[in-house]
Amino acid sequence: MAQSETVERILDAAEQLFAEKGFAETSLRLITSKAAVNLAAVNYHFGSKTALIQAVFARFLDPFCQSLERELDARSGQAAPSLEALLDLLVSQALGVKPRGGSDLSIFMRLLGLAFSQSQGNLRQYLEDQYGAVFRRYRQLMHEAAPNIPPLELFWRMHFMLGAAAFSMSGIKALRGMAESDFGVHTSTEQVVRLMVPFMAAGLRADSVLHDAALIAAQRLPRGQKVATTHD
Repeated sequence: MAQSETVERILDAAEQLFAEKGFAETSLRLITSKAAVNLAAVNYHFGSKTALIQAVFARFLDPFCQSLERELDARSGQAAPSLEALLDLLVSQALGVKPRGGSDLSIFMRLLGLAFSQSQGNLRQYLEDQYGAVFRRYRQLMHEAAPNIPPLELFWRMHFMLGAAAFSMSGIKALRGMAESDFGVHTSTEQVVRLMVPFMAAGLRADSVLHDAALIAAQRLPRGQKVATTHD
């Protein structure tokens, strides 16, 4: 078996098992069994389970972030885009990443949800180190498109947006089946993703409800410095 084929088989198996069972519950033995390789192959190509998890994310995020960064570079110096345009850009880049081994965007979104819902501090640090710069550029454009929303509130709204996308995409097949049964209309995954854009833009644009004085004060502190609140 060619080296590249072995790597892809390991990544395909790991991706599917991590999405189905979670990171902690998926052992290397399960992955090697599904990929029909021995443990030595995993150790040779990845070195550890942690590195394998990172490689699964990199397989999607490398092309996604490279494409997103090119689009941001191309728009540099232009008028600030609208929230809808920024969300459309994100959707287009995500849909542009070609599936591998029968996987699709729903699997990656499930994995992304697990990265934040499970104890994966090392993974989140890896994502920040590798891809944080391009997402900070994107977030800055979001701030410019919604200047009346305090930065802290926009931070949370963007994570609410991510949570809604992860939930919807994780169960996309079941949800599409339910919609087809109820309304008699077939809806493609791309159509569903694009239906999210006006919904998310409206949520991001809604009037601020941030009135807690301590939270408002926290936004003026230097990065990393904390303010005490009575709600912790």
